[in-house]
Amino acid sequence: MTNIENDTPVEDGQAEDIAPEAAVDAQDETAKLTEQIAALQQDVLYARAETQNVRRRAEKEVADAHAYASTKFARDILSVADNLGRALAALTDEQREDAAIKPLITGLEATERELLGVFERNGITRIAAIGLPLDPNQHQAMLEIPSDKAPGTIVQEMQAGYMMKDRLLRPAMVGVAKKPD
Repeated sequence: MTNIENDTPVEDGQAEDIAPEAAVDAQDETAKLTEQIAALQQDVLYARAETQNVRRRAEKEVADAHAYASTKFARDILSVADNLGRALAALTDEQREDAAIKPLITGLEATERELLGVFERNGITRIAAIGLPLDPNQHQAMLEIPSDKAPGTIVQEMQAGYMMKDRLLRPAMVGVAKKPD
């Protein structure tokens, strides 16, 4: 009989000892390769999951960029809306009836309506304030006012707040009720 690995003659008693060792070595090698395959499969699964997460994150960032690209411009234009509203609020009833400036007032009101329409089309909404409880995510308390309303209820709005879709553009600056002294 000869040894399979190196073609050397082997006595009958030795052949039985070598065959089981070769089988054990083959089983060990198979087990190691099976472990390596399992580890590589796991690595591939993790890599696929990470790639999918990166793709989803990128898609979300692109969608957010499209949805909120005009945020800075929207914040800047809010002061224009505030000033236009203040100008219209400052007009007295006598001024509104004056035939000489009535066309100017009509133009200002039309401009305000158009501006509010543009806000609406772009997902910019005014934050409700008066009569609601103070929400620190949407309102900024500027002062406390003695009132018969429940403490923490908004009783005055100094400056309107706005949201763009689900993001805060500017908090509403408000006066909050407190117990009278």
